Amino acid sequence: MRLLEALEPSLADSAHPYDRGDFASNPLSDEEIYEGFTRWIASRDMELYPAQDEAVLELSSGANVILATPTGSGKSTVAVAAHFAGLATGQRSYYTAPIKALVSEKFFDLCAIFGPENVGMITGDSSVNAHAPIVCCTAEILANLVLREGEGADVCQVVMDEFHFYADPQRGWAWQVPLLELPQAQFLLMSATLGDVSRFEEELTELTGRPTAYVTSTERPIPLHYYYSEEPVHEALEDLVKTGQAPVYVVHFSQLQAMDQAQALMSINVLTREEKDRVNEVIAGFRFATGFGKVLSRLVRHGIGVHHAGMLPKYRRLVEQLAQTGLLKVICGTDTLGVGINVPIRTVLITALSKFDGERTRRLKAREFHQIAGRAGRAGFDTAGTVVVQAPEHDIENAKIMERARTKFGDDEKKITQSTRGKKKKPPQGFVAWSRKTFEQLVQASPEPLTSSFTVTHSMLLNLLERPGDPLAAARRLLTENHEPAVRQRRLVLKALGILRELLAAGIVERLAEPEEDGRTLRMTVQLQENFALNQPLSPFALAALTLLDPEDPGYALDAVSVIEATLEKPRQVLTAQERKVRGEEIGRLKAEGVDYAERMNIVDEMTYPQPLAELLEQAFETYRGDAPWIAEFELAPKSIVRDMYERAMGFGDYVQHYQLARSEGILLRYLSDAYRALRQTVPLSALTPELEDLIAWLGELIRQTDNSLIDEWEKMTSGDDEPLSQETLEDLVAESAPKVTDNRRAFTVMVRNAMFRRVELFADERERELGELDHGAGWDADRWAGAMDEYFGEYEDIHTDAAARAPHHLAIDDAEDGVWRIRQALADPEENYDFSMRATVDLLSSDEEGAPVIRMDEVGFPAAGGAGGRA
Repeated sequence: MRLLEALEPSLADSAHPYDRGDFASNPLSDEEIYEGFTRWIASRDMELYPAQDEAVLELSSGANVILATPTGSGKSTVAVAAHFAGLATGQRSYYTAPIKALVSEKFFDLCAIFGPENVGMITGDSSVNAHAPIVCCTAEILANLVLREGEGADVCQVVMDEFHFYADPQRGWAWQVPLLELPQAQFLLMSATLGDVSRFEEELTELTGRPTAYVTSTERPIPLHYYYSEEPVHEALEDLVKTGQAPVYVVHFSQLQAMDQAQALMSINVLTREEKDRVNEVIAGFRFATGFGKVLSRLVRHGIGVHHAGMLPKYRRLVEQLAQTGLLKVICGTDTLGVGINVPIRTVLITALSKFDGERTRRLKAREFHQIAGRAGRAGFDTAGTVVVQAPEHDIENAKIMERARTKFGDDEKKITQSTRGKKKKPPQGFVAWSRKTFEQLVQASPEPLTSSFTVTHSMLLNLLERPGDPLAAARRLLTENHEPAVRQRRLVLKALGILRELLAAGIVERLAEPEEDGRTLRMTVQLQENFALNQPLSPFALAALTLLDPEDPGYALDAVSVIEATLEKPRQVLTAQERKVRGEEIGRLKAEGVDYAERMNIVDEMTYPQPLAELLEQAFETYRGDAPWIAEFELAPKSIVRDMYERAMGFGDYVQHYQLARSEGILLRYLSDAYRALRQTVPLSALTPELEDLIAWLGELIRQTDNSLIDEWEKMTSGDDEPLSQETLEDLVAESAPKVTDNRRAFTVMVRNAMFRRVELFADERERELGELDHGAGWDADRWAGAMDEYFGEYEDIHTDAAARAPHHLAIDDAEDGVWRIRQALADPEENYDFSMRATVDLLSSDEEGAPVIRMDEVGFPAAGGAGGRA
């Protein structure tokens, strides 16, 4: 039964939906809440662990709870009890987590437990069922809500999962704000690695007036066994698989290392013949794209998975689902495993005890080690989990050298020393050492105490200024009662005063001649957009910058895209690849011209990735900052990824191959999805032109054909449909297919137009070899294209390829009834005759199978001459 039936049996009947008002006016008693929840637990043939039972009892009685129990000890069940207590008293509860993936996972879980009508989800992009009595969101969402509304916020139960993110240098402020500003709330703080929590106990009690219970247990339901391995990784994994310790998650601290390790493990036979047949059977219908998809297909058929943020979402979901069925024995991934990723495993093998944290290479902290190690052991499957830590590679190699020497020379230390001299491997440059002693210390170490990472920004102050009452008093309290030391608090106050002076000078805030009844002495003169600082903070600037463009300009659509792209976060891996490509091509050109090496290097050092409209946008940004100084916190980042892909007339796979982005497909797709949402949300109807609408439709369809989960999820959430998305099974995932690319005629037309204009650009640059690679299947090899070029350039000196030349009206489409389009692309000659053209057919059925236009060239040339080489 659903949990609400335990709260009130009549709720089992859809004619008696849950009503907050009924329970607010007649709340259940502490005993009824506890008994209702335990009755539901019993109905599921479950039994609470002692720590769970203690926490549920405390929550039922109205106390705050700090729950510090190991991974796998059922903290999520206690969180359900907190939401249940909120419902039973007619209050609204919030679940917060550090990443959207975990928020989404809990959303599905809570929908199944409480019913989809009672659970909502809010992200920075959009929301579904946002007024539900249970809301799932990231910590930043709740923090900004609290800044605006304070103790007037409709928030009564706050569940903060993975609470150790309180110490995160960039995001810790969001975990601290609710602890300072919600006296009406009942808190449940949860993490397996909290350290000393005495400060939180005292301050929560002082803030809320409720008792605060610290519930902890070092006893894991699934105990862990720790081992230090001094044998090579592939040997250690082979032993673990043979001894029944799989599935094994191999932890790396970079995506490159994870991918390389997975491919190196193909020599190990981890699946039986029957298991391989089963994998082939269950993924037979799954759509693997070229590039990384083909590599992953080979790996999973061998029983090996890869899991990291650079993968397409559909690939990560496939690995997670296969892992849950036991069909993957080894998964090579990154340390994001420690943040609740849904990969059930028995053994964790950690390849290193040091990591690069973005600034330097350092040893793992005790908290990081225990977060990763704690994922071992599957409840309901394993009686114990295993944690293996690898010795450094050079230590393992040196140990083997010494072992061989001792086998040969016995106890003769002199000969052993002589025989091994100069053979031992040295650690790599910059290596931070670890050893068995380091391992043993980490196993025994308690997590470090959580340290405050509070800050103040323009956005925080603007949100505070929206709050009813005296915002200065609220800001003063927030800045002097946070968890920072006194010296740091004084610096925050000075910083806040500087920000306030900026806002006053810019006229965004004004002083009132007379204080209002609630004590307010300051007032905002502008209206902040909904979800201020949650979505794209620079969206208002983008809206203003669009007015600088001329909609009649042939390049308007692409320039509008460049405005939006400048407001998005930088996808570092993509921009690095673009810069590498730009520099490589320029080096080749300069070398061909005979420019010497030193001068070549000086020239390319000044080059970077494409940044359209950079000068215009940076000047506009400086002007806009005068009226909106808070945007100085955010970086304007001119770049060209969507525009570059469109101008190159490339599909997703083409672009990945062009820039060698196979290891960063997921990052590229996430960026494209962010750009699509920003274009849909930011560009007003008055600024849309048919060409820009075409481009947006093309981008949405390109994303769908690559991995339709990101767009479909967002569009469902923004459609006003409050029904939650379904939780996916392996069968659903394999059966899932992208919609037919030809169903979206507008987007497909743009794809065809782009594909033809790509040929125009190659033709203009006389790159017959690349054209031959595109169309050799239709009989158009490089020689035949070269003949067509000779014909054209015998008549005209140049071909225009500017925005006007790629205008839609230069492509004529005859939509035949035989499953093909017959198309004619006119070339823009200098005399504007448009008499030289490319004629082709588009196979619609094959296009649906490929997810992109399948084009066959028919003829190229002047109409009277019949084209070079005639018809193919």
